[in-house]
Amino acid sequence: MKVEQLMTKDVASCRPDDSLNDAARIMWERDCGCVPVTEGQGGRLVGVLTDRDVCMAAYFRGTGLPAIPVREVMSTGVRACRPADELAEAEETMRAAQIHRLPVVDDADQLLGLLSLADLAREAARETGPRRRDLTEAEVGVTVAAIRRPRRFASGTDRS
Repeated sequence: MKVEQLMTKDVASCRPDDSLNDAARIMWERDCGCVPVTEGQGGRLVGVLTDRDVCMAAYFRGTGLPAIPVREVMSTGVRACRPADELAEAEETMRAAQIHRLPVVDDADQLLGLLSLADLAREAARETGPRRRDLTEAEVGVTVAAIRRPRRFASGTDRS
């Protein structure tokens, strides 16, 4: 199965100069935990902002969300996939990078959609019957375990 068959296509994004308040509003209105950050006319992907990023910035900066620009908090160097990629390839990228969501971009890095761990889980649960399964619940479980594996940080402690 290809990524384009499962990805969410109607994805809201924000700009680097938007405030965290703007991004949080998108998350609230769209009931999502991640907002891709784009710039330019075509919507070229330049970063990703998660609900955790917003919370940690508010906590550590001690200031309101309207005063913090997205660019100061967003993750850059974002992993992405293409619509024609196989789901297994996208899932492996999610495992290796320990991420819950994978932006889908075209050859010019313009945002086309988002593939989430929840999309994979729903598809694995939906696939039943005698037909060949492209994605199993066991494979999604392996991906969840890989994503949730504690990371090592410079201080030598695990942060989970």
